[in-house]
Amino acid sequence: MKQSEVKELSVAELQEELGKSRKAYSDLKMAHAVSPLENPIQLRAVRRTIARLATELTKREQQ
Repeated sequence: MKQSEVKELSVAELQEELGKSRKAYSDLKMAHAVSPLENPIQLRAVRRTIARLATELTKREQQ
């Protein structure tokens, strides 16, 4: 998810998407621990998406 897409979401949507992304990340990590992922770069992409969502939530809370 790109930063421009993140900015368009409401706070409730951000929280929902953050929960989904964290679940997806934990599932990917578990799958990677059992057997190597075909594309381990997915881990980095999901982790960065989580960071974008969390940053946007924090920024909105401060305003």
